[in-house]
Amino acid sequence: MTRRLEPLRTRRLLLRPFTDADLAVVVGIQSARETHPHESAPRTPQEARAQFDSWRQHWAEHGYGYLAVERTDTPGVIGVGGVQATELGGERVLNLYYRFRPEVWGRGYAPEMAAAVLRWAQRELPERPVVIVTNVTNAPARRVAAKLAFREYRRALYAGAPAVYYRRDHAHGAVGGTGEDGTR
Repeated sequence: MTRRLEPLRTRRLLLRPFTDADLAVVVGIQSARETHPHESAPRTPQEARAQFDSWRQHWAEHGYGYLAVERTDTPGVIGVGGVQATELGGERVLNLYYRFRPEVWGRGYAPEMAAAVLRWAQRELPERPVVIVTNVTNAPARRVAAKLAFREYRRALYAGAPAVYYRRDHAHGAVGGTGEDGTR
């Protein structure tokens, strides 16, 4: 039985379920051109709102999903991330996703968030492999995948763009990094 994902804390971050109050900031992150440098276009605000609603529906159905990411020392959402159940190539997997505001890029928040979520997934959903699908030109995301011991297993189109597919089976071992924040 899957336990509900409670808020997670790392040394620098709070990862928590979305609330209604997060709608505007999440729509802003998901529909901003600058948060999508490796995609042809971001979602429209209407599409981003529908996406937010679908993420909350996933929570209602599964008890876990994508999360609001906040710094512990400053209030306010700086990004979104987490895992959601999906089917990829006929296999049930967890998709690891994240997107942060550009002003916090390069500070190690993505691997820190991901390492905490991966530890939870390894404990609560050990039968499900975790995947990352990213654009082939997204070098930062590819570095995060490598840092977290994901292995590339496929290249194909995803949403019409060339993508790299990464996979991490829970049997692989400990989750990323040497520090408590999951970074190296």
